[in-house]
Amino acid sequence: MNYRHHYHAGNFADVLKHAVLCWTVKYLQQKEAPLCLVDTHAGRGVYDLSSSDALKTAEARDGVLRLLGRSDLPAALAPYMEIVAPGTPLAYPGSPLQLARLARRQDRVVACELHPQEAELLRTVTQGLKQVQVLEVDGYRRMQALVPPPEKRGLVIIDPPFEQPDELTVLAESFIAAWRKWPTGVFLLWFPLKDRARFERFEAELKSALIPKLALLTLDVDRPEGLSATGLVLANAPWTLEQEWSPVMSWLQQELAQGPKPSSSLRLLDQPRGG
Repeated sequence: MNYRHHYHAGNFADVLKHAVLCWTVKYLQQKEAPLCLVDTHAGRGVYDLSSSDALKTAEARDGVLRLLGRSDLPAALAPYMEIVAPGTPLAYPGSPLQLARLARRQDRVVACELHPQEAELLRTVTQGLKQVQVLEVDGYRRMQALVPPPEKRGLVIIDPPFEQPDELTVLAESFIAAWRKWPTGVFLLWFPLKDRARFERFEAELKSALIPKLALLTLDVDRPEGLSATGLVLANAPWTLEQEWSPVMSWLQQELAQGPKPSSSLRLLDQPRGG
């Protein structure tokens, strides 16, 4: 289930992940108190949508590029579009650069990236941004040392590349361990939804940890080949998540559809599934 991001930057999964990320950070910034924003699998920071890798799949065409220039976007997408739309449309900012652009003077961004070449590219992209610290480390392990942060408020995004077959298990175990250290922190977990049995085991593991206020968002664009569905788990989500994002999920389902039967959902994990 290898998911190399330079092939998929700006696709429908990025739209959902990054739109929720930017919206959540903006919500947290309604208070003046500083935030610690941690990205455990940061990547290179910016992706050229005109590169041969990106054009090999051309997934951004059915993702973020469908949204640029539109005047009918739901309000909840505004923080995301304000970050990705300015400048060169084909230079797509990854999550660490989005966090860097969102960060206020009092906020701090910690971006973890294990691969040396990717980490060096990220240092170049964020050079001169005093709020940003790039660490060439295993994000899963460093996360345990980073929480709880001195700021006591903030967000951790965990979006691994899914290079290992047991990645969902590692994701669940790492998140649960970090949440137990920082139960008031906001955590955003991203995953591609390919194997239904593995996803159900992942969901069951999260439920068994008895973590309150876990929201699950899924989006399936009914793509005929390749990745068709993606999911997010949000811990300690803003209380307006369901109110604001339920209609947005339906909107994204229709506007990013690549087949006749797209679907989406937003529910709390302590609630039963719908029929």
